[in-house]
Order: sequence, then structure tokens, then C-alpha cells
Amino acid sequence: MSDETGTPTASTPTPGTPGPRPEEIRFFGTAWVDHTGHYGLRRAGVGAGALVLAVAGCFVLRFAYQGLALADVGSFVNVLLVAAFAICSALGFSRTWSGFSERPDPEKQASLRGFLAIGFVGVLVAYAVRCVTEAPGEKLRRGEYETALDQYRRRTTRRTGNPARKKSGGKQRKG
Repeated sequence: MSDETGTPTASTPTPGTPGPRPEEIRFFGTAWVDHTGHYGLRRAGVGAGALVLAVAGCFVLRFAYQGLALADVGSFVNVLLVAAFAICSALGFSRTWSGFSERPDPEKQASLRGFLAIGFVGVLVAYAVRCVTEAPGEKLRRGEYETALDQYRRRTTRRTGNPARKKSGGKQRKG
């Protein structure tokens, strides 16, 4: 909708109009369609919030590591812990990043839920980095929404002319 007049724009259908509806994105709703509703501030806020949470998560992981060091569990366990969090964070980053450009398989995503929970730092960093250019998942949803709009317009466009007057070769009959 236009902020000044409150009238709907061409890209945002009003609730009463027929046609495809844009999918909502967490923290952005449908503001990603035409970048209204303080879209830039939301992107900056989500990116900054994800970075702050990632840093806080790193501090929590550091305290956990220090707790293991105080318990004197040995260097093997310390290396194993660091490797596990590093691998899970890398996996979380890559899965989250690829989820912004293509729909993830729900079964595969469910099976990786534990790894993504352990690698939460990577997930948060992926959100922060993606917010620099767009809302996370905006490109994917915009492509799907524009395809749905295009298909809807082609289905509802009325033909002009009388099809009975046309020949199969595209020439009109004289008559």
C-alpha cells in the first residue's frame, strides 16, 4: 500500500481482491513485497539482533569450554568439543544459507534439527549476513510470488476479438 494515500499498489493486493497472496517472512510480514513498513529498519534490526545473539552465544560457549577446562577432563575432550561446535556451526550456516534460495526438504531439515541447535551460531551469522542485502528468504519468495502473479494474470486475462473469425493459420476470413 502507498504510505501517503493508503491506496493499494499494483504489487500488493488488498485483502478483498482475488489473486495470489505473498507469503509472510518472519519479522517482516509481507513488507518485503514493496519494501514498506520500515523495511530497511527491520532488516538492520534483524541483522544487528542476529549478530548480538551470535556474540552472546559465543560467550556462552566460551564459558562452557572454561567449565570443562576447570574440570580437567583432558585435552581430547576439549578438542572434541571445539570441533563439534565448529562443524555444527558450519553445517548450520550452510543449511540456513541454502534455505534462503531454495525450499529445504522438510524430512532432511527435521533430521538435522539437533545439529542446527548445536550450531546456532552459524545459523545466526547466516541471518545477519543475509540481512545486509535482503530479508532472509526474500529472493526465493519473490520469485515464487511473481510466478504466481504471472500465472494468475494469464489465467484471468480476457481475449479480444472473435475466435470463430480466425483460421488455423492465423489469417482472417474474408467475409
